Amino acid sequence: MRAFFAVDLPDSLAPAVADAQAPFADAAGVNPVDPEKAHVTLKFLGEIGGRDDETEPTVDDVIAAGERAVDRAAVGPFKCTIADLGVFPNREYISVAWAGVDSGTEELTALHEALEAETTALGVDPEEHEFTPHVTLARVENGTGAEAVRGALDADDPEIGSFAVDEIRLMRSTLTESGPEYDVVRGFDLG
Repeated sequence: MRAFFAVDLPDSLAPAVADAQAPFADAAGVNPVDPEKAHVTLKFLGEIGGRDDETEPTVDDVIAAGERAVDRAAVGPFKCTIADLGVFPNREYISVAWAGVDSGTEELTALHEALEAETTALGVDPEEHEFTPHVTLARVENGTGAEAVRGALDADDPEIGSFAVDEIRLMRSTLTESGPEYDVVRGFDLG
């Protein structure tokens, strides 16, 4: 199964996520994410536990790693605020538009680092980029879409809102023609 660790945004913030996407949501070459599926990815795992590959960690291995990571990070419940716009990899070549984390960055980074250590010990590939906590708003396929996103970057930054984080989740991601479907495999309480 394709999996990742994440912090889900509450459903109450979905309208604010949609508002943040609005300036570029209808532009050609922009694929907005479903606002009701908004989350902060802490660690993408790729395929786990479903193939014949004996080097691939099992779901139970990953759950145990998640438990160890939460203990290792020693992060209790905290407040997270999502605000501002950003892009990956840079303004000149945009592939992803995102909303950033204003408060809660330290806690999310501690959780990411602990998950990174525990899952790479299982054989999961390490991250290739520095961790930047964010909520993906859209994927950008071409220059027309990138221009629409640049216009939004030059406008006022959105403030999506704040929420309490008291757990992280191991999520299953199933790719479909209408976009990814997410299911919670296991929650891990903080503190």
